[in-house]
Amino acid sequence: MNLRDKLRAVGGTGGKPPATPEQKSTDCRHFAVTRPAEEFPGAYDLRGETLRLMSDRSLPEPLDPRKILYLDTETTGLGGAGTVAFLVGMGFLTDTGFEVHQFLMRDYPEEPYLLKHVAAGLGKFDVLCTFNGTTFDVPLLEGRFLMNRMDRSCLELPHLDLLHMCRRLWRLRLGRCNLGRLEEVILGRPREDDLPGSEVPERYFTYLKTGQMSLLDDILKHNAQDIMSLCVLLNHMADLYEHPEKIRFSEDVYSMGRALERMDHAPEARKCYRLARRGRMGSEAAEALAASYRRAGERQEAARIWREMIAERRGGIQPYVELAKYSEHVLRDPAAALALTEQAMALLAEPSLRVDLTVQEKQNALQYRMDRLRRKLKEQ
Repeated sequence: MNLRDKLRAVGGTGGKPPATPEQKSTDCRHFAVTRPAEEFPGAYDLRGETLRLMSDRSLPEPLDPRKILYLDTETTGLGGAGTVAFLVGMGFLTDTGFEVHQFLMRDYPEEPYLLKHVAAGLGKFDVLCTFNGTTFDVPLLEGRFLMNRMDRSCLELPHLDLLHMCRRLWRLRLGRCNLGRLEEVILGRPREDDLPGSEVPERYFTYLKTGQMSLLDDILKHNAQDIMSLCVLLNHMADLYEHPEKIRFSEDVYSMGRALERMDHAPEARKCYRLARRGRMGSEAAEALAASYRRAGERQEAARIWREMIAERRGGIQPYVELAKYSEHVLRDPAAALALTEQAMALLAEPSLRVDLTVQEKQNALQYRMDRLRRKLKEQ
């Protein structure tokens, strides 16, 4: 009997039975939540024209609100090598409500299946909406697609990042603009018993060790709430951009004006500045309004605003300086320009203005202007 026959005989009679192959996963875990349309006021009326006021991104035309995908990830860390998105939630409007679909990686070998679902979901929509997704979620997913040798072109959708849009609108008044704070202060919907984001990775690692699915319940709830809040927040912002007169705080409507002007929507920005002039940001709003007219070449309108500022005692010396420039260079009236410069110098000397650390610099500039205008008048 040769060696092959001996081995075959041992394997067929007295040897151990062959080990049963370990069961391999063929998919990740899928969860689905549906909420009624009534919880998302105005969502179906969202207009592409309004979103173009709010964002500098190129958006499809026409825009269907049902073709916006709201996405949020839960990860094993805060970025860097080895960080993985173990849970990806995606939400969208349907004809009857709002659906949230969550894909959970129960262990690392399931990551390709999770990414496959993400790619399939993204492929059905025209616009992606996230909160800090341009900095975190999308680059992370791009890296994971790359590591798994999968096509990542699905992530190249027009992207609305609400973090940056919210900062432009509310940072002046609120400072910190994380999603939880915006839910509480702006939407009036504070969360109860919410899992802090800092505890999410450790909770997932404990699940990997124990297999207790209940450890992930709070994470799933947290993720679904994030996604639904994105839709509510986007539509709340859109309503404010369409009706800035609804905004209660002068800081917010002034900030909206600044954001609109940076994106070249001057008429809409000026409307906001006019509204903001009634409140605490009156001086800043008036100055921004006049500057907007000046940049557009509408110098008479700008001069009218500067005169109103002087009458209202707003803006310190700035309206005097601007009117002096206007009088000298547009009206060709150096005498009027000199008188305005002298008034600015007198105002700058008032004790109430000495809190400004640049008073001396301003005085030097005004003195230089006065000397030049006096020489100009003598030469006439």
